Amino acid sequence: MTQSYAFYVYGSYLFAGLVTIAVTLWTWLDDRARRRELKALEASGIRRRSARTTTPDAKVKP
Repeated sequence: MTQSYAFYVYGSYLFAGLVTIAVTLWTWLDDRARRRELKALEASGIRRRSARTTTPDAKVKP
């Protein structure tokens, strides 16, 4: 009886492994693409909001 479930069990592990590899690869490739986009934007003069510096005479709203 254990032999009849082996195909199902091994198939499930194989499927889960393939999905895990696919999601990992997709995340890694997407990260590389976003980093390239950021470099291109920064090279064209566009900066991140977090990189802005405030001037000493900037008014702070209460």
